[in-house]
Amino acid sequence: MNTTLMIDPQVCYQQAEQKAADYFKTLYTQAMQKTYVDHLTKDFHTWKQNHIHHYPVFSLFSQRKGKPETNNYHHYIKWLNYKGKLESYLDRSISYLYMRDLGKDLRDQSTRDKVTQVVQRLKKNLTNEDETKTEVFDIAWLYRWGQKEAIESTIIWLLEKLKKVSDNLPKGMDAEHAQRKLMKIIAGVVMHVDDELDEDTPPVERSRRLDEAIRLGYSYGLTYPFVDDLLDSNILSNNEKKQYSNLIEKALLTGEVSDFGPWSGSNMTLISFIHSELSEAFKFIKSYHQPDTRKLFFEQAYVFFRSQELDREKDLRNPNYMNEELFIPVILKSASSRLIARSVMDAPEDQGFDARTFFYGIYNQLADDFADMFDDLEEGAVTPYTYYMKYHTIRPDLINPFELYWAVISHLIHDVYNSDRKTCEVMLDRAINGLKRYKEKMGADKYNEVMKLFSSKMGGFNELIQKLVRKADDVDFFDKLLRDQMISNLKNDRKEQDQFKETVEQVRVKINSNLKINQMVNAVDPIVKAANYSLDGDGKRLRPIMTWVMGVNGYGLDESTIIPLLRSLEYMHTASLIFDDLPSQDNAAFRRGRPTLHQVFNSATAELTGLFLTQKAIEEQASITHFDAKTVLGLIQYSAMVTEEMCKGQTMDLNSKGKALTVEELNTLCFYKTGMAFEASLIMPAILANANAAEMDSLKKFARHAGIAFQIKDDLLDVEGELSVLGKLPGKDAENKNSTFVTILGIEGAKKEMWNHYCLAMEALQEVPRNIPFLKHLLNYIVNRNH
Repeated sequence: MNTTLMIDPQVCYQQAEQKAADYFKTLYTQAMQKTYVDHLTKDFHTWKQNHIHHYPVFSLFSQRKGKPETNNYHHYIKWLNYKGKLESYLDRSISYLYMRDLGKDLRDQSTRDKVTQVVQRLKKNLTNEDETKTEVFDIAWLYRWGQKEAIESTIIWLLEKLKKVSDNLPKGMDAEHAQRKLMKIIAGVVMHVDDELDEDTPPVERSRRLDEAIRLGYSYGLTYPFVDDLLDSNILSNNEKKQYSNLIEKALLTGEVSDFGPWSGSNMTLISFIHSELSEAFKFIKSYHQPDTRKLFFEQAYVFFRSQELDREKDLRNPNYMNEELFIPVILKSASSRLIARSVMDAPEDQGFDARTFFYGIYNQLADDFADMFDDLEEGAVTPYTYYMKYHTIRPDLINPFELYWAVISHLIHDVYNSDRKTCEVMLDRAINGLKRYKEKMGADKYNEVMKLFSSKMGGFNELIQKLVRKADDVDFFDKLLRDQMISNLKNDRKEQDQFKETVEQVRVKINSNLKINQMVNAVDPIVKAANYSLDGDGKRLRPIMTWVMGVNGYGLDESTIIPLLRSLEYMHTASLIFDDLPSQDNAAFRRGRPTLHQVFNSATAELTGLFLTQKAIEEQASITHFDAKTVLGLIQYSAMVTEEMCKGQTMDLNSKGKALTVEELNTLCFYKTGMAFEASLIMPAILANANAAEMDSLKKFARHAGIAFQIKDDLLDVEGELSVLGKLPGKDAENKNSTFVTILGIEGAKKEMWNHYCLAMEALQEVPRNIPFLKHLLNYIVNRNH
């Protein structure tokens, strides 16, 4: 161990452990003497007056029928607002977050004023029709928020980081959980900073503080997927876990990240990536702290890590753990995890915050462990609940964690918050809500089985609780709604993304099998040979794939009837690439991973092949059957117009060489060069399906912005990409003195412009009357691709 320790591990942990032991002793006494029963029984009898409503018999059915399911986020918010319940719903939700995440005291007038301000602002946003068009916390929403706060570059940095984490998270770990947890930690740190800002804070200072909060939140939040979750998983061998834990512990004790050196195990690539990311995060947090506060952060981080390690080392097969061994690490890790969220910001010490947060932590942990007890039991994890379930019949000395949970609530309400009525209201709301959610999740039979085990000795108090669980209303919380919505969105996105990849590959194979142009009998046509050479390249086939999805999945067209249309689109696109690569234009040496056509044959052949493929495209369109002649003629007319516009775009591109274009001129040029082809891929099947003008306008709007975003990404890849991945030489724009978004705006400015067009395309997609998830994931692919 390095002798230059920043903190003394034994002293640091022993002090924290003694504080937790004293707290546990208090809770243990209340649980054993059941003093919580009298306190909470009185509290609940007062509380239920506002939460149990006696409806007339004839209206009972309509009351239940009228309330929407909470899994329909937007409808639920609208229903709450319609019923006049939205404000109280938000008030208890924000009040709870101020207590739990910010360590605030609801008896404080300034805290109540801030809660009111946040509630009003949130209510205004939730009831704003423009705000409800996008999902909360999706990429477009997040970037638009970043624009409002003038931190677009920070959001871009975060999106790139989150994708990197997701891409490198090993199979066997819950990607959705990791992403949600990361976003939750970041939101928590942002909440702390936002609470310190006010209307008088200069915009530049506000942007700077929010930027720091996001980077700090991410840096701290990384420890959940890459330390806690990783060590809890079966990804690493036992020997690797030991090596990795030693590495983390050493960094926390010394304040320095050392090289991990020789690695014994099969996960060196994974550990190398994690080490790099955590090292960067560690150094950022350390550089942010002043020397006199740095020690406090590392002490809290060490206590958090050590208490988790102690929990991880427990074996559910061991029947001899004492109550203190089960609960003290829980108190420490739950409290320190929230204390870190404040100390990571280098915030000044606040004794009131520290005390409240320390006492509050175990409440959340016991609630979470209750909800997850069967998953934990299946994984062999030791929690107060799983241990009690297994050994309560042979260990009468074990404390019932469910009773301790209620003792914690009573202690918080009456000893920490001095019987404050608002605090009591919010905490009892949360407790009953937790049980109602658990009952809904597990089903009545399983719920009753759990209650029989954990509540059998609670007598009349348990009967009161179960009555409230059955009958109480208006106990839902906004953060739970957001959590459910986020998990649902992440899982749905993952499923749709997998379907997107599968569709792309399947349709790509179909298209490739239909592209080859047959040679004439007993003759070898050099133009056909050249055309097939270009078509055989490793093309993405995005445009015909878009057409297939829109035609078959979107409009229900028969696949066989649109094969000629798919061929025509790829023939047109390949022709445009051949022309684009010519020495008279971009003079490119590589395309689709191979030498360009004019390099293999010659320029004249390349020019004729481009013209040949253009005519073959028209021939294919004219051979479309199963549609009336007027519709097909309209399709061909539209296709000719698109080709004309694309030629204009290429002319603009050639004339721009060596000139500094404006952003608007670049947008126009890129629309003609790329956006029009995207538009054609969506509009041509819409023409065949006789879609209405409004729908086509929305698709055109989407295609315009998606096409421009695609071109900006190409400009960025030309600067940042690699030949082995791109399939063509990077740096051609600079060589040809082309005006691009990068040359005009720089890399950071180009990324901002790309993400702005991403948002515009996503917003246009909301106007398309049919749900086509493929287009959303196509847009995600466009901005995240590496080739």
